[in-house]
Order: sequence, then C-alpha cells, then structure tokens
Amino acid sequence: MLRRLLFGALLLLGQPAFAQASAPPVPTLETPAESRERDAAEYARQFGISQAEASARLIAQEASVPITDAIAETYRDRLAGIAIEHRPIYRIVIYLTGSEPVPDQTLTTDAGTVPIVFRTGAKVTRDRVIWAMTYHQAAIRAALRSPPGIGLDPRSGELVVTIGDLDAATGTEGLKARLEAIAGVPVQIRVLNQRNVNLAAAPPEGGARVEGTSPDDGKRYLCTTGFNVTDGLRSAVTTAAHCLDQLNYRDPQGAIVPLAFVGQWGWGYHDVQINAAPGPLPPTFYADTAKTRLRAVTGQRSRTSTRAGDFVCHRGERTGFSCALVQLTDFAPAGDLCGGPCLPTWVTVAGPTCKGGDSGSPVFTGTTALGILKGASYRGDGSCAFYFYMSLDYLPQGWSVLRSDPSLALTPNPL
Repeated sequence: MLRRLLFGALLLLGQPAFAQASAPPVPTLETPAESRERDAAEYARQFGISQAEASARLIAQEASVPITDAIAETYRDRLAGIAIEHRPIYRIVIYLTGSEPVPDQTLTTDAGTVPIVFRTGAKVTRDRVIWAMTYHQAAIRAALRSPPGIGLDPRSGELVVTIGDLDAATGTEGLKARLEAIAGVPVQIRVLNQRNVNLAAAPPEGGARVEGTSPDDGKRYLCTTGFNVTDGLRSAVTTAAHCLDQLNYRDPQGAIVPLAFVGQWGWGYHDVQINAAPGPLPPTFYADTAKTRLRAVTGQRSRTSTRAGDFVCHRGERTGFSCALVQLTDFAPAGDLCGGPCLPTWVTVAGPTCKGGDSGSPVFTGTTALGILKGASYRGDGSCAFYFYMSLDYLPQGWSVLRSDPSLALTPNPL
C-alpha cells in the first residue's frame, strides 16, 4: 500500500555542524557553455554516447522548446502529449487524436538535425485527461482503499493511476473499467510497491544547506534551498514549505546567517517557502556535489513547455548533483502531501537519486531554472523510483527568480 511521509522537513541532523578549519576556495562561476558540457558529460555516461553527441542533443533539447510550444498550440484540439525519445535515435514524438495524418518535420540546429514525428490514434486529448483528473480526483480516491497517484501519460494520452496493491477479486481489468466509468477517459493502471514522501528539511546559494531547530522537539533539521528570488525590494531564498519556518544558512567560512521567515505556500499545487536574506543575493545556485561550482540563472522554463523525456538535473544537500529524464508533466502525488489532495500540476523525474534533506532543492537544465523539489516515491527496497517538483510557475504572487544580467559581472560569493 502506498504510504505518504514527509520528505523534506523531517530529516534529523545527527551530528552538530562544524566550523571550517580554513577558508574554502571561492566557487567557480560556470559559463552557460560550461554548464551544458557538465550536464552533457552525465548524459553521455547514462546513454553510452560521445560527449559531442550528448552536447548536441542538449542543444537540440533547448532549441526545440519554442518549436514544440508552437506545435502544441497549432494542434491543441488534437494534442494528447509530447515526448522526447532517446533510443534508438534522438527524436521528438507528438501524439494526436484522430486519424488524419500530419507530415513529419525536422528540427535543424547548429549541432545537427532532430526528427519530429507525429503519431495519431490517441483516444482523448491532454486537456480532457487533465480535466478528468481535476474534477474526478475525489471519486477516484474514494473508489480505492488508499489514495492513488494520478497523472497523464503523454505517450498514450491515458490517465495513469498508480496504486500500491490490487484487489485480486477485482483484477486490473475490472479496476480499469470501474475507474474509466468514473473519469470518462482511458485509464492505465500501474501497480507499484512504492511510498510517496515529501523530502526532508538544507542554504542561501541555491542548492545549498539551510538548517533550523524545531520548536516542537528541540532537534535540528535541514533542507536545501532552490533559487534566489526577489519581490523588487528584498532578496530571498526559496525552499520547500514543509521545511522549518526559521532557518539559518552556514556560509563557506562557517558563519551562521539567519534567514527571516517571509511566508509559506503548501496547498494543492504549492510547496514553497520564502526566507529573506539580510542583503542582496546573486542570481546563482550550486550545481555540483562539492559546492565548488556555481551557475547563474539565465532563463526559466514553464511546466507547459516541459516535455516527457527532457533531461534535467538537480542538486540536493543529501544527494549532490544528478540528472535524469522527466516522466510525467501533469502528476498528482498519492496521499495528502499538499495539505490534502495534490492537484495534477507536479512534474516527475526518474530516480535513482533522492533522499531526505533534498527538499526545496533546485531543478534545472544548464542555466535554465525549472522548479523546486518537493518529494519522491520510494520502492519497497528503499531505492528512489522518481522525485517530483513544483514548477516555478507557481511562485507566490509578486516574487520572481533572480536572473543574470549579461552586462554585469557576477561575484561567485553566496552572500
């Protein structure tokens, strides 16, 4: 059975923080090209291809965003989903309802060409499935012994329902028929021995460590910061709403910097907290495990522009730097992790890297900011099946991610 736990603010720090014996080296500020090459090295390792080919694919991934956005708008009345395939070749697949064929296209970049393939025959559109998830979620939850995770499979246009166990008397087909009668759209049942959790409570450079003492039990907990933000007057850091309210940042020299609590938003489609810094912050975040390299935020991608199969990375205080593929872009985690049921607005990314303490960490591709990590789903053996994040589309009103101004020189210092 799927169980829901907190994956962010619940990680107890077992050892006291320690002061630096000597001043650490100043972090290196990567250029956008250097950032892409570091991501490409991880892509090449995972897919067994050359660094040059990996870099070309990441260039194509970024260049294809406005193309797939335009395709999605053109075929909105037929669109079931968009996905990037990596094997046997790198290509973009567009899934449409109906039988009327659409000619394939080709994306040409400085790094090469990418096929864009159209497949027809999906039964319902993406918008129809999202509507069904939103308006029939309560009935779907009531029909099962424990609240499931639900999402849109962009490769088939089906409503995915993930459950922890299956009633032998009903069987997969019987349950599928029952849920299709409720939702009015095709349903795909996934039986998973998993539990969904929020990731526990880590600093003011994005992807850095913040910690605090719980007023309830007097113990210390940690989280990871996401991106630096501003409301036009103040600089602040983001983390997950389920982290502690009052947080401290331990800078590279060991000094403790209090971060004043501004507010938290943790319901439905939100899991974000904002803590103000005592002074201006740069538009940078840590992007390596050892926190020796920084990236400047140069762009931001919306959830609607994110595709299944996008290669994205995150940097958590517990797990360091890792990259994987986006799975679902319209997902509602199981249980009541959002102060009640979650809305289908979360993005899932394949494991195997997620641990408590990563809550609030930045999700990015190159120097483009994507979201703030919320939680994860663990298999029965404790391994990470996938994590899910909140898109930066849902920052609280009035707050925006700090971005790099190419005309200004950036300091690599966190504060």
